[in-house]
Amino acid sequence: MARITLTSGDRVLFPDDGVTKGDLFSYYDRIADTIVPHLRDRPFTLKRYPHGIDGEVYFQKQIPKGAPDWLPTREFTTHPRGGGARQVDFALVDSRDALLWMVQMNCVDMNVWYSRVDKPQRPDYVVFDLDPPDEPDGFELAIEVAQLIGGLLDELELPGYVKTSGADGIHVLAPIQRRAGFADTYAFAETASRLLEARHPGLVTTEWLKKKRSGVLVDHRQNGAGKTIASVYSVRPKPGAPVSTPLHWDELTKDVRPRDFPMDVVLERVQRLGDLFAPVLEDPRPLGAAARKLARLVA
Repeated sequence: MARITLTSGDRVLFPDDGVTKGDLFSYYDRIADTIVPHLRDRPFTLKRYPHGIDGEVYFQKQIPKGAPDWLPTREFTTHPRGGGARQVDFALVDSRDALLWMVQMNCVDMNVWYSRVDKPQRPDYVVFDLDPPDEPDGFELAIEVAQLIGGLLDELELPGYVKTSGADGIHVLAPIQRRAGFADTYAFAETASRLLEARHPGLVTTEWLKKKRSGVLVDHRQNGAGKTIASVYSVRPKPGAPVSTPLHWDELTKDVRPRDFPMDVVLERVQRLGDLFAPVLEDPRPLGAAARKLARLVA
């Protein structure tokens, strides 16, 4: 029996749609067997929305006071932007109960490290985070760029897996064996992104400053120790409660939009298709061979 008692289940978290905390709890309860493997053993950052998605959001790395004693934690040193170092006890979402406790804490999306606690300096994947321009066809352009990334990864014989971010962008993950460090994944993502920028000027950009940007940002800077992205199958704090949804590459057509994947659609897809992101956990490849091929392409 679950150890989590939902309170304030009728609290509306998505005011435009009437989606409640209870709706969120029900979704995560049903998706738990699929999402928890993607969260397990990874330090977790809480993003809490006690007043709904239009209210103030509270970021917490330190596990909150009053957390249940059965919730596993692991201590790591963090380095705040203001300088110095801080010891933080991170929660680990290793079970259905831990996941549902996060919902009880008013977490909407689930944000974890790219690495696991046993080898915190060894990421499990390279991340390409696509941020489309603020244009009517911005997401369509992001789809085009995601396909270019997929094609380049095929060139490098490093399989990539694509998901909607659930917000405004697209994530492409390339699972790797845990031999490389974050400096290696950063360098690989940067080199690949700049190669695509050179091949497709005006469509692909690595320019971080939005006012200087033209095209879709491929943000290699997301590859760093302690960075997080919203996990696959996370509900995002956007109108319609869209879910970060894995897709087959041939599903990523120009008419796809993030809002096509609300909670009920994703539950049906998982029942029908299984976990399309299972290979991210089960089939890592060596980064070194792909990095050497990439170096030859840019030489």
